[in-house]
Amino acid sequence: MSQQTSDKLVIGEREFTSRLMVGTGKYASMEQMVRAIEVSGAEVITVAVRRVNISDRSKESLLDHIDLKKYTLLPNTAGCYTADDAIRTCRLAREAGLSDFVKLEVLGDEKTLFPDNEELLKAAAVLVKEGFTVLPYTSDDPIVCKKLEDIGCAAVMPLGAPIGSGLGIRNPYNIRIIMDTVKVPVIVDAGVGTASDAAIAMELGCDGVLMNTGIAGARDPIAMAEAMNLAVRAGRLAYLAGRIPKKLYATASSPIEGTIS
Repeated sequence: MSQQTSDKLVIGEREFTSRLMVGTGKYASMEQMVRAIEVSGAEVITVAVRRVNISDRSKESLLDHIDLKKYTLLPNTAGCYTADDAIRTCRLAREAGLSDFVKLEVLGDEKTLFPDNEELLKAAAVLVKEGFTVLPYTSDDPIVCKKLEDIGCAAVMPLGAPIGSGLGIRNPYNIRIIMDTVKVPVIVDAGVGTASDAAIAMELGCDGVLMNTGIAGARDPIAMAEAMNLAVRAGRLAYLAGRIPKKLYATASSPIEGTIS
């Protein structure tokens, strides 16, 4: 058994082999979305509750194209700007039979799409008490992440950069502090633009990466999905292997001392 096969991601009571989570929006077609998800190797698929027709399941829905026996659904509250709206959306998702495993987003404004952490904390407290497994999208603030853990969130999902920006991990030092501050999984969410961004997140020691635009917005989403799959796996393996320390000067790769003559 390889090291990666036995290296599981545990969130709440759920266990996953893949550390890449992917979204379902912005694809040119449902067929493209399905294929991209497949080659990404992801096991967790996030869907915006507002994009799913939960009032009339007889009509075609995004869920008609996703094999729910193969993937774990992670409903998200994208588009919510208040705690009350996010709480209501999660309740609707559970009542419709989607899941009680939710990605909680409470946005602060339409221009930056940064999270409103005050409203996020309020919503998380209510949802945890109601039995939801909450994965909150938050800023890369170690204090907020600790408060979310203390509330009972099953993971924290700090942004790497603004949603859809493709800027990569803008503040790796905050991410590292967050990992030192909380014991729950740390999953980078938002800002990943290419495979190297995903690899950097994993090499930092993050437990996973969630992305949508980085794959769906690529010129070839199928190829990018495969690249992200490989990058997350490579980054995790490199983290587990332990990189050599950085040095200012050279160190001979074939030293004379200690060699076999």
